[in-house]
Amino acid sequence: MGSVRRFITTKLKLKVNEQKSAVARPWERKFLGFSFTSGRVPKRRMAPKAVLRFREKVRELTDQTRGRSTEQMATELTRYLQGWIGYFGKCQTPSVLASLEEWVRRRLRSAIWKQWKRGRARYAELRKRGVGTVLAAQTAASAHGPWRLANSPALALALPNAYFDSLGIPRLTVR
Repeated sequence: MGSVRRFITTKLKLKVNEQKSAVARPWERKFLGFSFTSGRVPKRRMAPKAVLRFREKVRELTDQTRGRSTEQMATELTRYLQGWIGYFGKCQTPSVLASLEEWVRRRLRSAIWKQWKRGRARYAELRKRGVGTVLAAQTAASAHGPWRLANSPALALALPNAYFDSLGIPRLTVR
């Protein structure tokens, strides 16, 4: 590291950031949001911090207290996801992308459930979207919170992935 630092500072006249610079195995370091697996054939993956930043940003964009319609939320989220996919879409760990996609869809279902506010409105929305009377009544009257209900069969029927596709929200995985 010392010889590399000397070369960069003396010959190239550049300043070396000591906090970001290190000499280590590729799987021990992160670079521009990516890291590598340590297997026989290394794979490019997202760094854990990049995944956490992604989740924080999606939480911010789907925050229910901002007073926006579903369409406005979808527009903002679409813009962010398209840029994010452009940068991280080529990572070689599809299971991480699949779990993040599933998490985003659940987050959206939770936000929409909160927008429906009360039991009668929730029941009416579920019925309007093709959910049976018994299942709609059970779900609308449930004491469980929005995050848990976002994973329920009723909301999966009322708000399928095709609904989010129709809003223009891109998928993180290629199918």
